[in-house]
Amino acid sequence: MEDHEEAELCFPKLNTSCRKAMRPQSEAMLVYVLLSFVTIITVVLNLLVIISISHFRQLHTTTNLLILSLAVADFLVGFLQMPVEILLYKGCWTLGDFICAVNFFLGFHIISASVGNIVLIAIDRYIAICDPMFYSTRVTLKRVKLCIFLCWILAAVHTSWILRDFLMQPDRYNSCYGECVVIVNYVEGAVDLVVTFFAPITVIIVLYIRVFVVAVSQARAMRSHITAVTVQRSEAVKVQKSEIKAARTLGVVVVVFLLCSSPYYCFTVAAESSSIAASSAAIQIWLLYCNPSLNPIIYAFFYPWFRKCIKHIVTLQILQPHSCDTNIL
Repeated sequence: MEDHEEAELCFPKLNTSCRKAMRPQSEAMLVYVLLSFVTIITVVLNLLVIISISHFRQLHTTTNLLILSLAVADFLVGFLQMPVEILLYKGCWTLGDFICAVNFFLGFHIISASVGNIVLIAIDRYIAICDPMFYSTRVTLKRVKLCIFLCWILAAVHTSWILRDFLMQPDRYNSCYGECVVIVNYVEGAVDLVVTFFAPITVIIVLYIRVFVVAVSQARAMRSHITAVTVQRSEAVKVQKSEIKAARTLGVVVVVFLLCSSPYYCFTVAAESSSIAASSAAIQIWLLYCNPSLNPIIYAFFYPWFRKCIKHIVTLQILQPHSCDTNIL
C-alpha cells in the first residue's frame, strides 16, 4: 500500500511531493497524440507563414508585416507553450521554480502581444478601407515596425506588472513540491481583463463595424459604375476589391480569436481570484492555444499567395537563386 502511494507521488522520496494525476492509459495516450498533433500543426504552419513573408519580396507590405508579427507569436505558442502543457498532463512540474516563472511570463506575454497585433491589424484595415487616399502616407513600413516593436514591449511591461509578485517568488503559491501555480488577485485580474480583452475587443468590433459599413457602400458604388471603361477606374476598382478581401480575411481571423479566447477570459481571468495551475491542461487554456493553429489555415483558405508560397517551400524552390523575386501575387 505504501509503495502504491509512493508511485502516485511526483517525487517518491519527498513526503511533501504533489500527487500525479492518475488517468486511464488509453485516455492518456489519446490525449498525448491529439495534443502533439495540434502542436506540430501549429509550429509547422506558422513557420511556413514566417518563411513566406520573410523570403518573398512581393509580400513585404505593411499588412503582411503585421501578419508576420502575429505568426511569430503563434509560432512561439506552439514551440514553447504547448509542449510544456503536454509534459504537465500527468500533473507534475519537474522543471524547477525558475522555468515555472519563465513559462508563465512567456504565456502571458505572447497572448498579450497576439492581442496587440490583432488590434493593429484592425486599425490597418480600417485606414485602408475608410481612408484609402492617405493609407500609403499614414501607414508606412517604418511606422508599422515601430508599432509592432512597441506592441511587444508594452506586452512585456504589462505581463511584468501582472506577475510581479510571482516572478520574485515563483513558489509562493505552491501547496506541494512539484507544483507550479500563479494566483492573480482581483486588481491584477481586472486590469488584465480590461487591457487584454475588453478594451481590445471593443476597439476591434467598432473598427470592423465601420469597415463593414464602408465596404458595403463601396461595393454598391462599384456596381453602379461597372460600365466605366477607363483604365484608371478599372485599376481603382481592382485595388479596392483587394483591400475589401483582405479586410474580410483578417475579419475571420478576429472572429476566430474571439471564439477561442472568450472561454479563457470568462472562466479564468474574470474570476475574482484566478488560480492557474501549470500542472493541468485546462480546456480553456488549450482552446486559447489552439487559435494559433487556425490562423495559417485561414490564410491558406483565403490567400492564394500563401498556397503558392507553401508549394515553393515544400518543393525547395526557395533555395534557387533569386527565388525571393518570384512572382507570388
